[in-house]
Amino acid sequence: MAITIEEIQGFKGKYPKQLWYLFFSEMWERFCFYGMRGMLTYFMVYHLMMDSKQANLQYGATQAFVYAFTFIGGLFADKILGFRKSLFWGGLLMILGSVLLAINPKEFFFLGISFNIIGTGFFKPNISSMVGMLYKEGDVRRDAGFLLFYSGINLGAFLGGYVVAVGKGTLFGSFVPQEYTWNFAFGLAAVAMTISLLTFLFTRKKLATIGLSPLEINDQGNSKKWIEYSVYIGTFAIIPLIMIMVSNTDYTNYFMYAIGPFSLLYLFYEMTKNTVAENKKLIAALFFILFSVVFWAIFEQAGGSLSLFAAENLSDKLLWFSADPNAVNNSVNSFFVIVFAPIIGILFIALSKRKLEPNSMVKFGLGFLLLGIAFYLFYTIRLTASQEGLGSLNIFAVAYLVVTFAELFLSPIGLSLMTKLSPYRLQGLMMGMWFLASAYGQYVAGLFGASITPEDTDSKMQKMITYTEGYKDFALYAIISGIILIAIAPLIKKLMQEVK
Repeated sequence: MAITIEEIQGFKGKYPKQLWYLFFSEMWERFCFYGMRGMLTYFMVYHLMMDSKQANLQYGATQAFVYAFTFIGGLFADKILGFRKSLFWGGLLMILGSVLLAINPKEFFFLGISFNIIGTGFFKPNISSMVGMLYKEGDVRRDAGFLLFYSGINLGAFLGGYVVAVGKGTLFGSFVPQEYTWNFAFGLAAVAMTISLLTFLFTRKKLATIGLSPLEINDQGNSKKWIEYSVYIGTFAIIPLIMIMVSNTDYTNYFMYAIGPFSLLYLFYEMTKNTVAENKKLIAALFFILFSVVFWAIFEQAGGSLSLFAAENLSDKLLWFSADPNAVNNSVNSFFVIVFAPIIGILFIALSKRKLEPNSMVKFGLGFLLLGIAFYLFYTIRLTASQEGLGSLNIFAVAYLVVTFAELFLSPIGLSLMTKLSPYRLQGLMMGMWFLASAYGQYVAGLFGASITPEDTDSKMQKMITYTEGYKDFALYAIISGIILIAIAPLIKKLMQEVK
């Protein structure tokens, strides 16, 4: 007998079992994504021979496109493909992009990245929206569910973070020939994405009607197949344009100037079909989205300036062990999320039962304050610098522990809020806008990173001073944002109405 949506949403205990299916599919997709993310800046500087400033801008542009296309992917899912087909199509494109990079990472770099950008756009917002649909409206366990899902994201990110060490030859170097280390590293991303897609295929029937195409739900599936096929054909047609825009950061500027205003205008158009109560909630969601841009602009130094800082200005001693600083930069945050996200999720459920759980505004504000503290810790690494300009990897890891708590108070809560504050027909769109905010954050992160990047000819000590001075400024930006957010909390709380 087929399972129904009512049976899924009426689950007993802390988590619905379907959450675990989506957990593992997302985990392997994130291995692919974060494996790529951790390699980009390093590969561009040391193998494509870009200067550090240009690599930071290029990183910001690439990641901005990745997250900007989640808005487009969410839009197509809402109107045509549904979450399931969008997810599957996105996964196929990511596999193809990773395979191209594995074949020849230098020759096919921007082509492979372009496939991954569009693929992530179709995959990422839609699996997150499906998580929200596992819960009834008003279910207090939703935030905890997203925290567990977020652990899956970070388990994949933790494992994927070590792929850069494979490329550098510091991991598996004994049996992977030096001339093929990067091919092998990009190939691992393709394998992980294949596992993700197979996981979803084997479990999708347990999701009832969650994620079906709106055309199928309205019995228009066969008569409107041409619309679906046009999306697939259009995807390949746009690849050359994406390649041009990604490889030239000037085009990124034009794209980012256009996509944000377009998304807002389209949202306002959709809001004309809503009730006043629904629109108040969407306005509240926009406040969260706008503030998240600032958060991600600072947080995403991880893939840009902090990647180069780790490569050049950190020792390789972590506690009593030797560790590749780039692998630590890519993975330690994810390790901490895996450990603490379920604990915080259970804590939120316990506090909710006692009516003591902080509301979403307070959680967001705390996230910014903690981010500020973390970047001040990055600044203090200069106090441990040796004469060679190498600082403490231990303090670096502790700073990431604080970054982790900042992230847990903001990112999974934001995912949950988009599903709480959005009417059903706009959930893909609003999840896409949440990730579009990440796109702007990534874009600004590239600009921030370039602004604090020292000259390639500077000494390591000069680079240490330049980087850490920038991190002190970022700490101040985060703390000011947190204070503003907490100050306007009463206004946002009114707009959210019954949503906590």
